[in-house]
Amino acid sequence: MGTSGWRYPRWRGDFYPRGLVQRRELEYLAEHLPSVELNGSFYSLQRPESYRRWRAEVPAGFVFAVKGSRYVTHMLRLQNVHTGMANFFASGVLSLGPTLGPILWQLPERVAFDPGVLDAFLSSLPRTRGEALSLARDHDARLDGRAWLEIEDDGPLRHALEPRSASFADPRAAEILRAHNVALVLADTAGRWPAFDDVTADHVYVRLHGSTELYASGYTPEELGTWADRVRRWQSGADGDGMPRDVYVYFDNDARGRAPHDAVSLDARLR
Repeated sequence: MGTSGWRYPRWRGDFYPRGLVQRRELEYLAEHLPSVELNGSFYSLQRPESYRRWRAEVPAGFVFAVKGSRYVTHMLRLQNVHTGMANFFASGVLSLGPTLGPILWQLPERVAFDPGVLDAFLSSLPRTRGEALSLARDHDARLDGRAWLEIEDDGPLRHALEPRSASFADPRAAEILRAHNVALVLADTAGRWPAFDDVTADHVYVRLHGSTELYASGYTPEELGTWADRVRRWQSGADGDGMPRDVYVYFDNDARGRAPHDAVSLDARLR
């Protein structure tokens, strides 16, 4: 349970106590929630020292979901992505060590479902930290002198895909994702984009952008109760094929500062 990002002026003096210095905001969030989405990685390649600093500010057991580079998803549109992904994984992502959770790949609405493109992209994703390290070594000159090419130990690496084109309602899309054990993101977007609810992996990834107003509206107690019930069913295996699953839920209704309050409330219901 967490939020999409943590550095928002609207949260200051509201969720964050008045006077809390900005450099302690992640530390404060991590005292109240067990996870967060790192979304700066979507806009540009971050640096290893940033990832290491963020890791140092959270307790053991905290989980960072990391948003994949938009260069891969929005500019390359999932094709010819080897170097782009190598740069992403070389930029410091692997320095998160045991706090590294799933990688989120968010597609723009203009990227429609293409079976061949989707299958090839998912086939290229590293499935372990060791595979990610091997890929990272293929980074280009932009990462010379600033690449992080170490892992503390090997282990599985999870991925989630958030498409926004209605064409991904094609049953073949879920089949391809299932074959690669990649989660199809269930996104609540106030009706702006489709909400895909197929369970396609050994984990479930949910993004709550607002139920009535995109990025802005808060969730009512009744809505949070409904989401809590869904999470419990996924966790217990009562929903779908009977397989218990890990569930990641991130609130992205940040515009009016509702995200951290809603995340804390839903987390408390589930605890």
